Amino acid sequence: MSGTDVAVAQDDGRAARAFWSALVEPGDAVAGALVQACGAVASLGWVAHAVAAGRPDWSVLTGSTVHLDDALRRRVEVAVRRWAARWPSVDPARDLAVAARCGARLVVPGDDAWPAVLDDLGAVAPFALWVRGEDPRVRRSVALVGARACTTYGERVAVDLATDLARSGWVVVSGGAYGIDAAAHRGAVLVGGPTVVVLAGGVDRPYPAGNARLLEEVVRAGGTLVSEVPPGSTPTRGRFLQRNRLIAAMSRATVVVEAAWRSGAASTAHHAAGLLRPVGAVPGPVTSAASAGCHRLLRDGVAVCVTDASEVMELAGDLGRDAAPGHADAEVRALDGLEPAARQVHDGLSRRVARDTQQVAARAGTSAAEARAMLGLLELEGLAHRRGSGWVAGVGTEARSGEKKRRS
Repeated sequence: MSGTDVAVAQDDGRAARAFWSALVEPGDAVAGALVQACGAVASLGWVAHAVAAGRPDWSVLTGSTVHLDDALRRRVEVAVRRWAARWPSVDPARDLAVAARCGARLVVPGDDAWPAVLDDLGAVAPFALWVRGEDPRVRRSVALVGARACTTYGERVAVDLATDLARSGWVVVSGGAYGIDAAAHRGAVLVGGPTVVVLAGGVDRPYPAGNARLLEEVVRAGGTLVSEVPPGSTPTRGRFLQRNRLIAAMSRATVVVEAAWRSGAASTAHHAAGLLRPVGAVPGPVTSAASAGCHRLLRDGVAVCVTDASEVMELAGDLGRDAAPGHADAEVRALDGLEPAARQVHDGLSRRVARDTQQVAARAGTSAAEARAMLGLLELEGLAHRRGSGWVAGVGTEARSGEKKRRS
């Protein structure tokens, strides 16, 4: 890389962040701490001087060294040697040109489009985002993640969750991989909802290739492709693992739909838990290896059980506003809500044979006075009726109301 290019990057904070995004691997905490302490421009200038001189010189960072303790300085000096190996190949002007050709752009902290939630990552926050499609909308977003080798059950659950979430105005975030990730994105696209795909490689290199058409559909539907590495970058195992922290940070909650005992989806869940974001897990058959990771998260207390979109929205949403409603098809019984003594007296009644108060008390195992008091309460609820000098059981006012509704 030419000295002119370095000078341009040093004078331009955006170019400096583009330079950093290409120079270091995602999640490099040493580089992040240096940039946090000195700024993207000043720290890049210092690294340029250290690479050119063949040794670090802290006097170049006049006025900034007060922010760096001895431990961080030692870590930075070691890191410079690995950054120097990649230095000659870094060219932010080239990366920006490639991005423009594929319809992508650079987003940095301070831009309106920058997801401020990424700042919660601290020293491992990305230096910049390369974005294709709409601006990343993550104010109300949920990550749906899971196994690549998912089952039909897991795929169906992921599509249903994503569809219902998108219809309710939530953004679905995932990693664009085969299996659960693809099902989540597809569910959002099916109803025209936005979805964010966080990639481990460049936004111009769809991976896996088999999902290239799906990623194009995401962009056409108003979704977003996001990466912290420049266009042209190849996905690697380390980048996949680091990508998971962005998925967790960009979401108000993370839901694992299916996951093996050890999986990247479980890694995303632990990143979310570390950020104090809620984690949900969908239970599966206890015999299914594809759900072993979900059950492990539930058993270890990392996640709570979720079974539908309303429970996911309650997990991720605002207290009260997004509370999950009760199940409309849940059975409501006539005796629900009664105190134990009233239930006990009701057990002493017959639907056909009228019994006097003393007989009811004897069958219920209560005193006559208690039976008399509870019979009055049961009569008000339609659960007891007088017949001659005795009492018979009733079906209850709520039960009769429900029966009329069923008939209509």
